[in-house]
Amino acid sequence: MQSTLDFSHYLKNAGPGLLHLELAVEGINCAGCMAKIERNLSKIPDVTSARVNLTDRRLALEWKEGAIDPATFVDRLAELGYKAYPFERADAETKEAERAGALLRRLGVAAFAAMNVMMLSIPVWSGNVSDMLPEQRDFFHWLSALIVLPAAAYSAQPFFSSAFAALRARGVNMDVPISIGIALALGMSLVETASHADHAYFDAAIMLIAFLLAGRYLDQNMRRRTRAFAGNLAALKAETATKFFGDDEVRTVPVAAIRPGDIVLLRPGERSAVDGNVVSGRSEIDQSLITGETKPETAVAGSAVYAGTLVRSGTLRVRVAAAAEETLLAEISRLLENALQSRSHYLRLAERAARLYAPVVHATAFLTMLGWLIAGATIHDSIVTAIAVLIITCPCALGLAIPAVQTVASGALFGSGVLLNSGDAIERLALVDRVIFDKTGTLTLPELDVANAAAIPAAVFALAGRVALSSRHPVAAAVARAAKATSPLEGIEEEPGQGVHGMLDGREIRLGRPVYCGADDEANAILSRDPEASVVAFRHGADCHVFAVRQRLRPDAASVVEKLRQYGIAVEVVSGDREPAVRMAAQSLGIREWRAEVTPVDKIARINELAAQGFKVLMVGDGLNDAPALAAAYASMSPVSATHLSQSVADAVFLGERLAPVGLAIAISRKALLLMRQNLWLAVVYNALAVPIAIAGVVTPLIAAAAMSGSSLLVMLNALRARFHQKETF
Repeated sequence: MQSTLDFSHYLKNAGPGLLHLELAVEGINCAGCMAKIERNLSKIPDVTSARVNLTDRRLALEWKEGAIDPATFVDRLAELGYKAYPFERADAETKEAERAGALLRRLGVAAFAAMNVMMLSIPVWSGNVSDMLPEQRDFFHWLSALIVLPAAAYSAQPFFSSAFAALRARGVNMDVPISIGIALALGMSLVETASHADHAYFDAAIMLIAFLLAGRYLDQNMRRRTRAFAGNLAALKAETATKFFGDDEVRTVPVAAIRPGDIVLLRPGERSAVDGNVVSGRSEIDQSLITGETKPETAVAGSAVYAGTLVRSGTLRVRVAAAAEETLLAEISRLLENALQSRSHYLRLAERAARLYAPVVHATAFLTMLGWLIAGATIHDSIVTAIAVLIITCPCALGLAIPAVQTVASGALFGSGVLLNSGDAIERLALVDRVIFDKTGTLTLPELDVANAAAIPAAVFALAGRVALSSRHPVAAAVARAAKATSPLEGIEEEPGQGVHGMLDGREIRLGRPVYCGADDEANAILSRDPEASVVAFRHGADCHVFAVRQRLRPDAASVVEKLRQYGIAVEVVSGDREPAVRMAAQSLGIREWRAEVTPVDKIARINELAAQGFKVLMVGDGLNDAPALAAAYASMSPVSATHLSQSVADAVFLGERLAPVGLAIAISRKALLLMRQNLWLAVVYNALAVPIAIAGVVTPLIAAAAMSGSSLLVMLNALRARFHQKETF
């Protein structure tokens, strides 16, 4: 029974007689890769377009309908050295991309208008305005109005819309003083131009809009890129299922195309992508991603199988669960929803600053106008002074202070192998003072490894690895991987449930269960010393060896735990696995506080207990059973090998086999939070110096706009310092 990859779910119509497909491509690193891929795929007959997005690492293809099998593109990319999977853009990512694109267009219009108006302002700045001909001065003013008014009406829409929404809700936000400042500057400029006054402030208004849009775009673009990377990860993990379309016909389809009641096939070495019940077959299954328990269980007809379950031996036919509310995933989801609601009280640093900022700015501008009126100034002069106060206190620096640092810091984090899922993740990671690690798949690597490799002769190890390539069993795969085997031995056949066998040099060769290889005594001796291990025996004639296979700790786990302690962060292990396995891992890493055989509810209870004591907990886990705890914690991280649900809930996902990205995420976030606070203080100090001058009536709106631009540049330069720590070893 052969399975073929079904691309139909991913194909889109690109026009009359044309099909479109997007692929997430692993291994694209530079413009040379982009050109190589586009050049080679464009040579395929009937391909009309092949375009690589270097930022998102995605390939967009178009070709004549019915002319090419989409699998051809994946095969051609493999020949070029790139791994690719069909990609479907998530709704959330599409919306983020649309928002970022809209902001960029508005920023482009505002910046173009600002440059042109500044050119018109040069004659005004370079000489005495009163010496200019009135017609010349008015011409410059009206031409500025012609450029700025439509540009401002288009570009400032995000601020106006947000301000109106806040006012309709009988509240204020940071966009309210921004909108008032823009509207007053434009309105007063029109009045000044119509009354033939010496000065108008169109340039100040459009500069204000451009700088504010730059801050909004940086913030939005960071979220868009994060979602794009997360989307690629989901595609590269290839979450598919092998679905029956008849008694013997099977196809590999995306999980999104699976429906309750469908029958799917699970073979040895595969993980289930669905919740369901076994219809037929028998196998040992590993449910450590769901329960944290590493000991295999036996699945037979009627047994429940959950997404993330690893099939170890036989083949299973599974009916996808129809009663979704009765599955383990549904129970986890309910816990997850409650945990997410308990986290929603957290306010981002920028939001907390904005809550104080808006009323203070309104009050300052109003009192300035009122004070000048009481002092005998004209209504015109009082309003101009109030506008100058609004502009000089405009939150450009405040608006850039946080997103500029976030953008630079997220780039440093990505360079360190950390992808952010949450806009406020940096702020919360920086305040963490306690870390809870799950064991299975988090402190340990998700793949099995040979624990007693040093005790096996090199020649035997190499031969066993070649034999193991003929088996789909995960334990045999671990032997092949550890031996770095690449070429399978010919003539090897598999005996279901027992192992594989063949002939070599006139002697029988076997790899499989100890009883199948006649190695019970040696296997029992190994299990007595290491009860957590799985064993696989190898026999070639009279020569017999037993491999102990188990999950191993991440190579840098001990050093990362020690470095976290040096940072003043306490560490503990909370796992659903059995006590002996958890105790051994904790002792190996020097972690004194650990808990074993805990449920998802127990994990949340432990996090809440620590929170009540004043700790800010970072939860690091990978399994389905960790998802509620990840949501309940103050901050959370998951490895790239985690279940999809855990990754989507976590504030950040880290890549690779090393645990160092967890420590680097905290280190970089602490530096970034320091820079955010510095930027906010720079904005406060700037206002403390500039506002009294503006209130005194010394500053015009134009000078106020220039001062505002200077403060914005200052916080941008300070934000670049967040690049530190990226090269630091942790």
